[in-house]
Amino acid sequence: MLLVVHHPDYVSPAAPGSRFTFDKYGLVMEALRETGVAHELHQPEPMPRQWIEAVHDPVYVEEVLTQTVPRAKELRIGFPVTGRIARRSLLSAGGTYLAARLALAHGFAANSAGGSHHALADSGTGYCVFNDLAIASRRLIAEGLVERILIVDLDVHQGDGTAALTRDQPAIFTLSLHAQSNFPVRKQASSHDIGLPDGLGDADYLARLAEILPQVMADHRPDIILYQAGVDPHVEDRLGRLALTDTGLRARDRFVMRTARAHGVPLASTLGGGYGEDRMAVARRHVASMLALAEEAISKGR
Repeated sequence: MLLVVHHPDYVSPAAPGSRFTFDKYGLVMEALRETGVAHELHQPEPMPRQWIEAVHDPVYVEEVLTQTVPRAKELRIGFPVTGRIARRSLLSAGGTYLAARLALAHGFAANSAGGSHHALADSGTGYCVFNDLAIASRRLIAEGLVERILIVDLDVHQGDGTAALTRDQPAIFTLSLHAQSNFPVRKQASSHDIGLPDGLGDADYLARLAEILPQVMADHRPDIILYQAGVDPHVEDRLGRLALTDTGLRARDRFVMRTARAHGVPLASTLGGGYGEDRMAVARRHVASMLALAEEAISKGR
């Protein structure tokens, strides 16, 4: 059965003066229900402050939790940080951690939020407040649950924040495939980066992924994969520059899971990016990603 981590407070009203809406996270659950696929919901706890501060500057953490983020930082994030947004940022990080715990026990679990890979140590950016991937990774290692983690980031945008926040952590390997000319302008150095040309389609994208992922798995030998399964490489995405189809995204996700299963490694997924005026269409892409991962996990057994 598909294990999904979700909290009602993942959904937050748009902050005053911002066009960025958080209803996608509710729509994802609606889209999942309309598929009729059996799933089991798990509700996360907010990530404790000590683990947020293990990754982020305590001054910035205090700014978020007291809703005193300077205007310059809010502009980098893309919206004002309200109390509701602060809470969902803690819950999102807690959700990725819980998904990882569930994956360790069952092979696969999906966080219905998360993938905030642009957040840096002292500021959020690119619609990301706290970097749940880096935070969950640090906690899993500190608690002795795993020794090595692979973060596979297939969002159309480079995982710059994740790369920067884990650079001094040899136990965490970051792999990012992204549109080279897309945001962010200034890239950080992941453990391995593949910058792709605009307009790249299914066949060439999948070929590049197949070249690198099995080798990274063999070299790093992770105990778990945290997968940033952004759907913004889709050809119709408003902020993407690649040209993957629904079929291509499905093949991408099944290949990632198939590779994980071949090495006996559990996988926890996060949503990541997906943008468009038809938000239900975006939500359905995210659900299709979860289902592709689950189908491949089940087909291989555990």
